[in-house]
This record gives sequence, structure tokens and C-alpha cells, in this order.
Amino acid sequence: MTLRLDTRQRAMLQEMGIRIWSPAQRPAAPAAASAPPPPPVEHNDPVASAPSPAARTPAPRTSPPQPAPTTVEPGAVLHPPRALYPAADPQQTPAGLGACWLIVTEGLAHGDPLAGDPGRLLGNMLRALQLHRHPRVFLCALSTQPGTDAQAADAALEQAVAHIQPSVLLLMGRAAARAVLQRSEPLGQLRGQAHRVAGTPCVVTYDAPYLLRAPHAKPAAWADLCLARTLAGASTDGH
Repeated sequence: MTLRLDTRQRAMLQEMGIRIWSPAQRPAAPAAASAPPPPPVEHNDPVASAPSPAARTPAPRTSPPQPAPTTVEPGAVLHPPRALYPAADPQQTPAGLGACWLIVTEGLAHGDPLAGDPGRLLGNMLRALQLHRHPRVFLCALSTQPGTDAQAADAALEQAVAHIQPSVLLLMGRAAARAVLQRSEPLGQLRGQAHRVAGTPCVVTYDAPYLLRAPHAKPAAWADLCLARTLAGASTDGH
């Protein structure tokens, strides 16, 4: 169908930016480039003669089912204990701190556990307890690796406890609590109370990286540290 437009109508469309094409303006396509004629349609074929609604409306695409993710439970690797303040004078150690502390935590620098933001925060927490004046404060760095035998961490902890004989164990973070206590409850349910590992009093609290992300948890962590100090002093008194 060809639109019959007069001169005035064509001028208005051109002002609006609408180009007008007429059959005479279309260049004739060369015969070699013309598309091949469509195949003949069998009129006795009801499917070909009358397309179904499904053929007119494309079906929505559905994503293929995705395989369920494989969860690998990482094992714990407990590194040998290292003294945090070996140069502290034992004669200047404040009373009530106990004979020895063993801290198990993760998320700290491998070279210097008191370096970096998490390490500095941990150092400030220990200084608030005056533990920087105690020469027998040890830290076992904990790391997680897939496929690690959990019994290796248990054996390493037993060796550390037997060698150091701590007055108290301070477990900082969920990974440390699960590796040492072998319990899967949320950290909030494990902290705020005294546990025992091989006869040694044990306290669970938040680790330094978490406290950097959640400063509102610092008062609860300080309460846990005070509980650990009380248990360490009681252990030294023979209770």
C-alpha cells in the first residue's frame, strides 16, 4: 500500500525528521543478490497452513539445572606455639595472671602475629590485661586447609599443652573453638563460660579480625578476657 501525500504533508514529515520512501526511490536489488523464493507450502498440511500460537510466540528460555555446589570442610592446621613477650621480666609480672597463657587464634600475620591491624588490636587487648609483662604468653596460629586431617591438629594441641602447661586456654574465633572443643555451636553460645580441655580451663571469645569488623562486640570480648584472667589466677592458686 502506497501513501498518497501531497506536497504540504511531505514537507511537514521532513521537518519532523521522518524520511519518506517511495517505491521509485528504492534501488532495485540485483538479480544475483535476491533471496531464493520460499519453499512451497503444502495447503493440505494444517500445521503449515495455520501456524499454532506456540509457533507465533516463542517459548520462554529456561536455564539448565545447575549442579549443587560441593562443600569441602577445611581441616585445621595448628602451628607451633611462640612466645609473644619473651623479654618480659618474670619478677615484674603482675600477680593474678597465672603461670602461663596459651592463645589459639587465626587471621594473624604468619611472620609477626602482632603485626597488621588484627595483630595490633590483639596486642592492645593483651596489654590491657598487662600480659605484655608476662614472659609466658604463647600463641598458636591456626590456619584452615581443605583435606587436612583433623587428628593432626588435635595431636599438635596436646603436645603444646603438655609442653607449656598453660593456666588457661584462650580460643579466639569460631575456627579455634571448633578445632579445640570439637563443637559446632555458634560462637555466641560458646563464649561467656568456662570450658575444659585436658583438665585446663578454657575460654572462647571473638578473634581480632572479627572485632575490627564489629566494634560493638569489643565489650563482650573484654568480659571474656577478664574471665580468662580469673580462671588463670584460680588455676595458679590450686583451685
